[in-house]
Amino acid sequence: MMPLGHFTAMCDDTGIFQHAVHGVPDRHHGYCVDDNARALLLCCKIGAGPELATARAIAPRFAAFVQHAWNPDSQRFRNFMGYDRRWLEPAGSEDSHGRTLWALGICADWAEDPLLAQWAAALFSAALAPVESFSSPRAWAFTLLGLDGYCRAHPEHREAARVRLVLAAQLHRQLEVCENSDWIWFELRLSYDNARMCEALIETGTALGLRHLIDGGLRTLVWLIEHQTTPAGHFRPVGTDGFLNGLRQAPVAFDQQPVEAPATIAACLAAMAVEPGPVWQIEADRAYAWFGGANDLGVALADPGDGSCRDGLHPDRANENRGAESVLSYLIAWADMRRFALSPSPQG
Repeated sequence: MMPLGHFTAMCDDTGIFQHAVHGVPDRHHGYCVDDNARALLLCCKIGAGPELATARAIAPRFAAFVQHAWNPDSQRFRNFMGYDRRWLEPAGSEDSHGRTLWALGICADWAEDPLLAQWAAALFSAALAPVESFSSPRAWAFTLLGLDGYCRAHPEHREAARVRLVLAAQLHRQLEVCENSDWIWFELRLSYDNARMCEALIETGTALGLRHLIDGGLRTLVWLIEHQTTPAGHFRPVGTDGFLNGLRQAPVAFDQQPVEAPATIAACLAAMAVEPGPVWQIEADRAYAWFGGANDLGVALADPGDGSCRDGLHPDRANENRGAESVLSYLIAWADMRRFALSPSPQG
């Protein structure tokens, strides 16, 4: 059974706190729509498992946060909120907007709560328009992942179908512009949530029957996995400073963040749907094992007892804080690994 103890401890009646001091929620930094959208996504990913009752009970809390984050005047989602429930900005980033659409699109297809799905579909439709003007490839990818769920639930929505084609073409064009024989990627650097772009192309290409999108997603995923695997054979996500200037600089190994593991796992899950075989399960298992200690320091990041997860790896130690992004990364990875029918307990 998925351990939800730390996840629920990180929440109050407003939503999920952004940060923690060790395992204690940190009220000083308040909340953000990024994490509350991720929390809503987790609830939808739980599916019909034994945790469904908890997911259905707590999901409206995150939905309420997302609804309150929507600013109809700017047509954007606010992101950061203080503990006093005051918004700290009129609009968040393109990426936080895209990530929120991702959660809404998946929620719109959540059969376990039709009423919440109806709400999510309406807000998704209202918030979709600004994305065409965005310049962030990750925002396009997050939105495409949301469109995968939304269009499945609402195939009659022509505007959503049109925007889906536009964003997929933009993301694929970004790959064409940057790709060469040594650098098979969408940008001239790798930074965060990298594999979500691969996943978005594969999922969209699969849904639309567009082989060039599938091939682009698979090609970039194979290349990314190669650069995320150490000579010793364990997963090493790109550090927070990223790859700079193509392959002319060595990858930065630290600080390693938990968000990269679930992104890689989900992309492998999408890849396996179009290329069945053991290779994608092996790579997903490698990424998941990072949580259990199969990493550069041999240190377990996640606690399968309470579901908490340390905030990442420094060069000499783990970050002992256990904030929202980390616990949600671990639990979303757990949910996707369950779909691979692999053991959910990470092994070192």
